[in-house]
Amino acid sequence: MSFKPANNIQDLQYFGEFGGVNPSISDSSTYTFLSAKTMFDTFEGNADGCYLYSRHSSPSNLYLGEALAAMEVTETANVTSSGMGAITSVILQLCSAGDHVISSRTIYGGTYAFLKNFTPKLKIETSFVDITNLETVEASITKDTKIIYCESVSNPLLEIADIKGLSDIAKRHNLKLVVDNTFSPLSISPTVLGADVVIHSLTKFINGSSDTVGGVVCGTQEFINELRNVNDGASMLLGVTMDSLRAASVLKNLRTLHIRMQQHSKNALYLAEKFEADGLKTVYPGLESHPSHDLFRKMMNTEYGFGGLLTIDVGSLELANELMEMMQERNLGYLAVSLGFYKTLFSAPGTSTSSEIPEEEQYEMGLTDGLIRFSIGLDADIERTYKTMKSCMTELGVLMPKKETQLA
Repeated sequence: MSFKPANNIQDLQYFGEFGGVNPSISDSSTYTFLSAKTMFDTFEGNADGCYLYSRHSSPSNLYLGEALAAMEVTETANVTSSGMGAITSVILQLCSAGDHVISSRTIYGGTYAFLKNFTPKLKIETSFVDITNLETVEASITKDTKIIYCESVSNPLLEIADIKGLSDIAKRHNLKLVVDNTFSPLSISPTVLGADVVIHSLTKFINGSSDTVGGVVCGTQEFINELRNVNDGASMLLGVTMDSLRAASVLKNLRTLHIRMQQHSKNALYLAEKFEADGLKTVYPGLESHPSHDLFRKMMNTEYGFGGLLTIDVGSLELANELMEMMQERNLGYLAVSLGFYKTLFSAPGTSTSSEIPEEEQYEMGLTDGLIRFSIGLDADIERTYKTMKSCMTELGVLMPKKETQLA
């Protein structure tokens, strides 16, 4: 694809209240009205441009939402206090008691837990399927199905969703396709491929500095209005509101996302190719060995690369933990969950971010004890990083030292 979503962010122009190059931060929880009638009209949703209460909206949050909507090519967006705040409000807005969700079996552990353990209390049931098998997805649809839910690049196995194929299925059956695009901002544009709603955890790549928790829902004006409705809107009534100061901070970081994603992707591809050549079991969408490499290449916005996430499998949890501890000691990154930081972050997802998924289900989907998920950082000298990582792996026996060949 030749689409360049970063241009949409670049083209936005905001001026601060006093002519500042950054929009002024609205540090208020409530707003005054010059007339009682305007307050009434605002409660009724009939006063455009008026602010009522920051749980509903605020100028700072709307600035960020507008920028994220431009990036994802949707009519508008609603920012939330966390990625889970975005996910849960969307599902609860679209589903009622008796409804059914089809979800990818490999998704973020928090999302899995919400669909597996929480929504059944509300009589909303979920079928977890291999999202890469379109026939299985379509065969799982029932008369009660309302949503197909997936991640563009799945957490943590890095499976790739065929968003166009899933969109075709959703449209045939009058369903909503909801896509979590947290792992692949800019690289993949789900709405261009047919998604109805796009979700991000802003905590990750979009903010990029591991100092803020946030989320966003990108969609039609009609749907976002429903989320914000004072009578039955899930975002409004669940209170998943982002703080205005944090919204302003994320907006500033969003402007460099394209540069960061290019470097994350460049570094991840370099390491993935090196690890694979060394004989490590490596999964990265940019490798030709990835089963969905061609699909990703077909969907991607080329200049932003294949993303910053890769996995390797070192065979056992004990060895994975030893390696991660050694890499942290040698300042290669941090043993930490989350992703999108300037430093490389690594974790064993089976016992961390995917620990909500029962062991037998982890095994069925191919999530092994020895799997390490890497969020590759912005290292300026990735060759140096690789050499130090390789020395750690060799020292622990993950890699066997190669014998030097003598020249004739």
